[in-house]
Amino acid sequence: MDDKKIKEALDLIRPRLQADGGDVEFVSAEEGVVKVRLTGACGGCPMATMTLKSGIERFLRDRVPEVKAVESV
Repeated sequence: MDDKKIKEALDLIRPRLQADGGDVEFVSAEEGVVKVRLTGACGGCPMATMTLKSGIERFLRDRVPEVKAVESV
């Protein structure tokens, strides 16, 4: 997987998270699984799982077809 494409896609979604006081950090990517760290308000938010799966994962899968899943670490 191309880390650069993943980081570029995360840069596109980042302003939406920052608008709510959160952010996302790229940690690693291997075998189709991207690992990210949710920070700020997103780190402890009860909706973090929904943000991760319905927002970030769906967005990354649309932009980078090699992405199969996104996990929070």
